[in-house]
Amino acid sequence: MKLGSLKEGGRDGTLIVVSRDLSRAVRATGIADTLQHALEDWSNIAPRLNALSDALNEGKAEGAFDVDVTALAAPLPRAYEFVDGSAYLPHVERVRRARGAQVPESFYTDPLMYQAVSAGFLGPRDPVRVPSEEYGIDLEAELVVITDDVPMAITPEQAAGHIQLVGLVNDVSLRNLIPGELAKGFGFVQSKPRSGLSPVFVTPDELGDVWRDSKVHLPLLTHVNGKWFGAPEAGVDMQFNFAQLVAHVTRTRPLSAGTIVGSGTIANEDTSLGASCFAEQRTVETLRDGKPSTPFMSYGDVVRIEMLDKAGNSIFGAIEQRIERHDA
Repeated sequence: MKLGSLKEGGRDGTLIVVSRDLSRAVRATGIADTLQHALEDWSNIAPRLNALSDALNEGKAEGAFDVDVTALAAPLPRAYEFVDGSAYLPHVERVRRARGAQVPESFYTDPLMYQAVSAGFLGPRDPVRVPSEEYGIDLEAELVVITDDVPMAITPEQAAGHIQLVGLVNDVSLRNLIPGELAKGFGFVQSKPRSGLSPVFVTPDELGDVWRDSKVHLPLLTHVNGKWFGAPEAGVDMQFNFAQLVAHVTRTRPLSAGTIVGSGTIANEDTSLGASCFAEQRTVETLRDGKPSTPFMSYGDVVRIEMLDKAGNSIFGAIEQRIERHDA
């Protein structure tokens, strides 16, 4: 099934079930007011949402309406946790090599992850507002998974059973602020603003055979200002799968229902497949030409991130966001 949230009903939105073709939806009235509510009692609520999804796809759901993407909030407008990884080895290796650094040996056995902003997420058509272009505005096209309640210190095999939904994120980064923050040795703050989420999250079974080994085996397509930017394969070159990432986070703590876990920027060894962020593209240029030639994003630029199934149909809907100036 596919789930989204309307921009109504308060900060957590109003839960809707969305049709497989993303054209129709119905409020989950009487089942769960919000997606957070559903995730907190997933074993009981999910079967009822599935039944509503079946009725919607059969044209039998009462109260169904046409989807207006501009009326959608993020499926989870806010979450208790967003823990983002950097699971694609080519991205890590290239970025390190471009600045003359080696990949730590521990990376090959221990995922690179950080605690990201979760107090609010942008909807799929909400603008990305930044005070200055000098900050180095960048997109990051990623996949995310969403969990139910996850116990502490579980194995990857156990973690796989706690992945209940899959979606997309534009994990906005302000690249020119990152070096100064990381130099302090205490992590990201100003350089990581709010991220944008896809119109819907889907259950893993909705993905069929492209969901296997806790990975999504499809390209993630990014356009900037209507021009192709990249379509790296999400199931290729992923050093740690989502079950491993979830298990890694639980080493010393449980996770609350509604936790979002990100893959990090999707990247392949094959650079002909393009990039999922400008930092990656600029790194490729630096390694090839000695310096980057592609600038970061400017006000007025529009990024579109989408994943298509094997028949060419949008799975999660598209994140389509315009970069705008934030005026205090």
